[in-house]
Amino acid sequence: MTAPPAPGLVTPRPSVHRPRSRAHGLTVRALGPVALLVLWWVSSATGLLTPDVLASPSQVLDAVAELWGNGQLPDALATSLTRSGIGLVIGLAVGLTLGITTGFTRLGDELLDSSLQTLRTIPFLSLVPLFMVWFGINETAKILLIAVATTFPMYVSTSGGVRNTDRKLVEAMRSFGLGRLAIVRQVVLPGALPSLLAGLRLSMTLSVIALIAAEEINATAGIGYLMSQAQSYARTDILAVCILVYGLLGLTADVLVRGLERILMPWRTAGPGGTTR
Repeated sequence: MTAPPAPGLVTPRPSVHRPRSRAHGLTVRALGPVALLVLWWVSSATGLLTPDVLASPSQVLDAVAELWGNGQLPDALATSLTRSGIGLVIGLAVGLTLGITTGFTRLGDELLDSSLQTLRTIPFLSLVPLFMVWFGINETAKILLIAVATTFPMYVSTSGGVRNTDRKLVEAMRSFGLGRLAIVRQVVLPGALPSLLAGLRLSMTLSVIALIAAEEINATAGIGYLMSQAQSYARTDILAVCILVYGLLGLTADVLVRGLERILMPWRTAGPGGTTR
């Protein structure tokens, strides 16, 4: 027989985690954007927001149809995505290489880390005038600005993740005769995977921010060019379209990294009690 609880004490009840469906999670995530959209629509319908301040949702949809119909929006998207993609690939490659070098070798850490940490503190926006002097107003300056912006988040995350790799495991692999490249590929990078994905997420987000800055460098194509044209003619509907496109690009980048996390690290998709996050 189970002894009765002592006076004043309560029998503990184990917490039960109810599994949540993915549809429920997506619905909760959508509440914020839907609320903002409703607020925007109500403000426009009641006259709190006039078209010269911000176009209404219906006017923005008409602008999307107009820009898509005449081919301006697809062309601008293709140009901006190409710039952002090339710059991001360069930044990720440089950041990953430097992070492995400084995190895995003492010589690389002593030679490079202090200089890279100093460069990391320089706002990449301050490099715009210098890049215009060095590279002119062509695509090179825009791509390299994005590359610089995305290099350092990847570098810091990679370097930290590599340093946190279990040194005993590395020494064990060396005792089995594995070379440095094999150890990096088979031990260090898998162990640093959470940090690598965190760096990838930050770099992809910054690639969109840097894209906005890069397309201010006398662009003749891309989303930034559409924005400058719309500003000249006070087209707040097209300005809203461009801002929403930038926001959707950032959201898409975040969703892609989350999907990559689910594939590469499925154990992290389960929260406490085994419930899916």
